[in-house]
Amino acid sequence: MEARRYDNKGESKCVIGEEITVDWRGKPSNPNKHGGMRAAAFVLGLQAFEIMAIAAVGNNLITYVINEMHFPLSKAANTVTNFVGTIFILALLGGYLSDSYLGCFWTMLIFGFVELSGFILLSVQAHLPQLKPPQCNMLTDGENCVEAKGVKAFIFFVALYLVALGSGCVKPNMIAHGGDQFNQSNPKQSKKLSTYFNAAYFAFSMGELFALTLIVWIQTHSGMDVGFGVSAAVMAMGLISLVSGNLYYRNKPPQGSILTPIAQVFVAAILKRKQICPSNPQLLHGSQNSVLDNGIVAPSADSGSLAHTQRFRFLDKACIKIEDGTNIKESPWRLCSVTQVEQVKILISAIPIFACTIVFNTILAQLQTFSVQQGGAMDTQLAKSFHIPPASLQSIPYIILIIVVPLYDTFFVPLARKITGHESGISPLQRIGAGLFFATFSMVSAAIMEKKRRDAAVDSNKILSIFWITPQFLIFGLSEMLTAVGLIEFFYKQSLKGMQAFLTAITYCSYSFGFYLSSLLVSLVNKITSSSSSNQGWLSDNDLNKDRLDLFYWMLAVLSFLNFLSYLFWARWHSYSPISLSTTTHQETLGDDHLNYGFINSSKHGVDESMP
Repeated sequence: MEARRYDNKGESKCVIGEEITVDWRGKPSNPNKHGGMRAAAFVLGLQAFEIMAIAAVGNNLITYVINEMHFPLSKAANTVTNFVGTIFILALLGGYLSDSYLGCFWTMLIFGFVELSGFILLSVQAHLPQLKPPQCNMLTDGENCVEAKGVKAFIFFVALYLVALGSGCVKPNMIAHGGDQFNQSNPKQSKKLSTYFNAAYFAFSMGELFALTLIVWIQTHSGMDVGFGVSAAVMAMGLISLVSGNLYYRNKPPQGSILTPIAQVFVAAILKRKQICPSNPQLLHGSQNSVLDNGIVAPSADSGSLAHTQRFRFLDKACIKIEDGTNIKESPWRLCSVTQVEQVKILISAIPIFACTIVFNTILAQLQTFSVQQGGAMDTQLAKSFHIPPASLQSIPYIILIIVVPLYDTFFVPLARKITGHESGISPLQRIGAGLFFATFSMVSAAIMEKKRRDAAVDSNKILSIFWITPQFLIFGLSEMLTAVGLIEFFYKQSLKGMQAFLTAITYCSYSFGFYLSSLLVSLVNKITSSSSSNQGWLSDNDLNKDRLDLFYWMLAVLSFLNFLSYLFWARWHSYSPISLSTTTHQETLGDDHLNYGFINSSKHGVDESMP
């Protein structure tokens, strides 16, 4: 949000680093009454309850789709991955509506009720026999089972995608609205903001843990109709938590379309594609920069603008002012400022980093689909009268997170900070890279264990204990702590003012594309491996003892490692980009405070972002 101040000459200037927030009545917020951890706690309540509700549905959905809707395994897996992928792609819609028109609170409230209605409809369908195909055991009599089609399938998908629409639009706004409760220009508030993000991830992990243990257990022993009903009740509790904090929130007003300034840069650059950029960047429109001794162009300490960079020079043509002898003002669709162009450059530079996390989330998709089926084909008995629901295996990464995250902050960060000098111990890019590296070994472990399970079942007619496949979940838990948090932190440091919810939504898109890629890979693998008349596809049968899930896991392990190598290249490219270097140089020259314009939050040493 921009604010206007007037200097001693009576001329207005833009103060970009300041925040304008209002209370529930639209009046300016009072720091003594609004915001802070008290207000953020109500948002954390929504986050814990919402993830509890949606995780219980998503992580055990494949069981419901196979056993109740009678979808074949590959179609069931794709139904789940498409559902989860849609949730995360719709996060972009939620972020856009929030930053542009509705604000975080109203976006969460409206779409929270949409999500609640989806849970209720799922529960109703699961309870009424006339809305489902006739009961049938897919394991023993799968060929004679009738797949849900027509009105029954339509009701199921309507309910499912009401949940997806609601959850997708709520997710990015929870983190953004919680962060809005802290004034980043206040040092004390800024420290509490860091505490809030740790608390938010802890709330996320706790919600997942309860969903994958307690609610999944209810689904398994009391029926999916009761389980879906519990999800509806939990979501309602989350909305109550959100509304209860309304008197304490500090809200950032929406600013109109956040995509328009970005579109203007591309349109102006295309319209002026035949123009030649001046050799002196100070001649570009809106440039109030100075040239440092080393030749890098840095923004004036008072200008509130971003440093001009040499990357993506084509976009600089949007800043060329046409001198035609008249004083006619050019349209913003034909002439943009340097700062406006630099914002677009920042976004473009982050795209390769984002893209390299897609394969990581493809691996996550396997833990929510095939690994659940893998557990279902094993001995789930823990005690004489207690069996572990296969879907509860997915709780293992979150148990790890609940334990490891505090240890990471308490012991690893201070030690790493002494070695690297980085305020976070290691940079976000290094953290993401470490997570991507460990993700590969999660699939290696999965492939080895599936081969061992299949050989025991086929050759010796033995059923292995479900605990044999826990290592793949343990390794991925460590990987997720590094990659997921690192990605959020990375985009947060690229944050453009007024786009917090939308940028948070971008991180969720990685999940979406990862799950869509999983669906594509399953279909392609089935098609390619079943092309020979003598061979069945690796994943074409509902019986894992006949499929070759282990080979599919090995393929993902290779793909994950190649993705890690690609990430090393792009991380180094981003680290040594003109954007990083010019920003760092200017920060060291003018001091940290002059860099905090709200458009980008760079680390203290730009080269710390490089991979080792």
